[in-house]
Amino acid sequence: MFTDEYFMEMALIQAEYAFEEGEIPVGAVVVCRNRVIAKGYNQTERLNDVTAHAELLAVTAAGQALGSKYLPDCTLYVTLEPCVMCAGALFWAQMGRVVIGAADPKRGYSAVQPSLLHPKTRLTTGVLAEESATLLSKFFKGLRT
Repeated sequence: MFTDEYFMEMALIQAEYAFEEGEIPVGAVVVCRNRVIAKGYNQTERLNDVTAHAELLAVTAAGQALGSKYLPDCTLYVTLEPCVMCAGALFWAQMGRVVIGAADPKRGYSAVQPSLLHPKTRLTTGVLAEESATLLSKFFKGLRT
């Protein structure tokens, strides 16, 4: 029941909230011991804050939920590959695992070498990538029309 797809579906619901609010549709969920402890979606427009990315909002909430700035026992599920800023935050939080939906070849952290994630962070990519990419494409197509 508690598969990567299960939790990524929750992240996709967060991304849909962003889409409905006119934000770039990225959602994130932080899980610790098979329990969701934090959720977030992009709110840069709503909050007028360039740092209000889904990952950062979810990581901040997770730290508050656990009373710790370090999250080595947690997994972040995020619908789009994190940017350099978010990867840096994941490094400092010592996120135990990151599960990514769609790749972001233009702005994703993986374009920077060596990896910006903490050396102990385990990485899984491509989970529900098509669903994540479809939502992003729909959003940007709407902006162009």
